[in-house]
Amino acid sequence: MPTLASILLMLCAPPFVIVLWYTNVALGGSLLSLWELCSREGLFTTVYAVWRPVMFGTPVAWMILGAFGGLQLLLMRVVPGRSFHGPVTPRGNIPVYRANGPLAFAITLALFWFGAFYLRLFPPGIVYEHFGGILGALNLSALILCLLLYVKGRVAPSSSDTEHSGSPGFDFYRGTELYPRILGWDVKQFTNCRIGMMGWAVIIVSFAAKQSELHGLSDSMLVAVALQLIYITKFFWWETGYLRTLDIVHDRAGFYLCWGCLVWLPGVYTSATLYLVNHPRHLGIPLAITILILGATCVMMTYLADRQRQHVRATNGRCRVWGMPPRIIRARYFTETRDPGQSLLLASGFWGISRHFHYLTEVLGAFFWSVPALFEHFMPYVYVTFLVILLAHRALRDDRRCARKYGQDWERYCRLVPYRIVPGLY
Repeated sequence: MPTLASILLMLCAPPFVIVLWYTNVALGGSLLSLWELCSREGLFTTVYAVWRPVMFGTPVAWMILGAFGGLQLLLMRVVPGRSFHGPVTPRGNIPVYRANGPLAFAITLALFWFGAFYLRLFPPGIVYEHFGGILGALNLSALILCLLLYVKGRVAPSSSDTEHSGSPGFDFYRGTELYPRILGWDVKQFTNCRIGMMGWAVIIVSFAAKQSELHGLSDSMLVAVALQLIYITKFFWWETGYLRTLDIVHDRAGFYLCWGCLVWLPGVYTSATLYLVNHPRHLGIPLAITILILGATCVMMTYLADRQRQHVRATNGRCRVWGMPPRIIRARYFTETRDPGQSLLLASGFWGISRHFHYLTEVLGAFFWSVPALFEHFMPYVYVTFLVILLAHRALRDDRRCARKYGQDWERYCRLVPYRIVPGLY
């Protein structure tokens, strides 16, 4: 049966995203104004009134979504890139991807700039102007996709890595297939990387263009967008690494993952930048540069930490970490088919500071692209707050999974690296 938490997420998350957008564009980003509106009109009446006009998207929103989704499907197929093999699944399958993310990312941004600023086929602020309808269209299409994936997992799974709990509601939420493919396209790579992450970049560029049109481009917007573009560029440069993370390797393609990347990501991750559109803050050159440097440093540290671990595993520990031989534990495990396996657990470098040190720099990076909005309202910090909760829970979940998988070897690792994320605290 679905848990209470999963039921609440499926019921509350879609209207929350729409209400978040409405609060930013209609209530000046004030949660207090939203509270007063809900108190006066009633919670359900307010949510329905806000959601109803965009619940099924708008014609322009569907055109934007169709063009963008079609472009990303095309780029996944035609842009050159080497073949990349993901890790072996518990049932012995090996997913194969085309590693063409950086070039596809560059083409996407170039086409947006060329169409909006050079050919003037559409206004550069078009995403901001139709963002409510876009979120409505994304929500509807994501729910349809999750239903399709549930049915597909029941009748035509892409591989043997499929599971059914016996509860349709929970399987819809959690997903049934680990690596579903439709007509040759990998569903996770499409939803997570090419709609969610690629869309994030286009959305914030459009938001910046709209602020420039309305109020002039502020240095706060420049810093916030620059840091996010650095982060997203890092993501695509490291896309093959992402395809080996917990999101991809362990989470199945259902509401939690696919709806989250298709709706929650564009609706919540961009909320601080959406707030800035009508709240231009002028930081001054010294403060703007300081925030930019600190934020970029956090993004780079996240990348270096991930790269450090991958390098140690790729060389089987025959390398140096911070000038010294790495301290590693060769953790043994058995697959579901009882085949023996081994993983390298790195306990030095960044990974000697805490077991998920990169989560700390991830949160700090998000804080630095939110803080240019300053502190008049809490709205710019909704994403940072969510990220803290998400990563704290993910670290706990990953530790439990590793404890089951590696047993005593994981206990040895935890004695060497006692803290999950924040040294001395958690």
